[in-house]
Amino acid sequence: MNTFNVREHAPSILVATLSTAFGVSLLQVTTNLSIMIAADDVVGSSGTVGVILAIIAAVFIVIATYVGAVVTTNTFSTIIAGRTRSIALMRLIGATARSQRNAVTVEGLLVGIVGAISGLVIGTIVSTALVLIAVRTALIPDLGYIFLEPIVLAPMAAVLATTWLASWAGSRRVLTVSPMQATGAVVEESRAEAAGHRGRNLAAVILFSAGSLLLALGVVAGLVSPVGILIGVVGGVLSFSGVVLGSELVMPPALKLVGRMLGSRAPARLAAENAVRYPQRSSRTTIGLVIGVTLVTMFAVATASFQRLIDAARVAEPEVYEGIEPIMQTTVGVFSVLVGFSALIAAVGLVNTMSLSILQRTREFGLLRALGFSASQLRAMIRAESAQLVIASMLVGVVLGIGYGWAGAQSMLGSINGSPGLIFPVVPPWLLAVIAGSAVVLTVAASTLPARRASRISPVVALAVD
Repeated sequence: MNTFNVREHAPSILVATLSTAFGVSLLQVTTNLSIMIAADDVVGSSGTVGVILAIIAAVFIVIATYVGAVVTTNTFSTIIAGRTRSIALMRLIGATARSQRNAVTVEGLLVGIVGAISGLVIGTIVSTALVLIAVRTALIPDLGYIFLEPIVLAPMAAVLATTWLASWAGSRRVLTVSPMQATGAVVEESRAEAAGHRGRNLAAVILFSAGSLLLALGVVAGLVSPVGILIGVVGGVLSFSGVVLGSELVMPPALKLVGRMLGSRAPARLAAENAVRYPQRSSRTTIGLVIGVTLVTMFAVATASFQRLIDAARVAEPEVYEGIEPIMQTTVGVFSVLVGFSALIAAVGLVNTMSLSILQRTREFGLLRALGFSASQLRAMIRAESAQLVIASMLVGVVLGIGYGWAGAQSMLGSINGSPGLIFPVVPPWLLAVIAGSAVVLTVAASTLPARRASRISPVVALAVD
């Protein structure tokens, strides 16, 4: 427990690195976009675009930090689930639960330090490349752009703090491990046990309800001022925190719905049951992808809704928005690249937790092989289970993303000159195609290597694993 295993924590380090790189790139690109806007003869005279740009940057930094924290928490929870027996053995020979948890949080701090430093380097390279490419291709003028400013320390500090806190939150299970568990195998909470968390479930409902009300308030406030987006961000974080906290209530119904579509063959039926039998494990695996799909959908819907609001406003008052189109296109293009960081963080989280979960179920797979499951049936079961988790995550993420994207567009641009007021959410047609293609890729990525490893273990060896 006191040895930092780089291989075990490599995915967590990658998540921390991506989160830092996202924040650093975002601040550097936003700073340089502000320089470009200030130099524009038409738009530079108005501070509105600059204010909106600063608000967008703040929103995305909060999102990136939040995504990284949730994915890291789930990763540490999965790691701890696999260490249950070794922790119990340490307890058996005299170690306290608190000392074991402190050891895990130290690991989280080390992950944060490595990720923050790596992210600063990568983020600076990415933002520099984006600006240089935009200058070379004449998308933006060649001005005195700057990159390394003290403000880039902010996302580094945020990721370091959230990674440490995520390791602390993810390791809370250490406190419940008893010395007696040294004699048994790793056991996840059953469906009935997960349903018994009344306090946590109530807190989840309260957070989601309060957040939804704030989202609605942000939309109403956005009809008066773009500051409404700040209310909406708070509401979005609270409501999605409710989804994360209550994921063991949210995900099982979606998993059941998808499970019915897997077919009636033995591997598919067993996969469908596995996904809902242990909701804690399934929720821990899927919530990162839910975040990623929610972000991509939210950004796509928000961008399309932004465009519809601005187009309507330009028709009503064309003189106000003269010359804004190139800047809006550049801004949307840059943020489209940056939002990919958050989606990548979530994808890494899914593949990581799915792989760890599969590798920790060696005894379960050995028992199935001993009962007559062939290697090909085992691989089919793992692929079906991965598909169920991915598809259910994407369904939930799309629904949430449409709501958040529409609320974000309305609360930010509902008050601009010539605004038509409230509009319906705009869902780009390409979004569904991208999500469907991503589902296939992620299912293959998350299941191929673990399935291959699991099918190669003989039943005797698997059942003998401690």
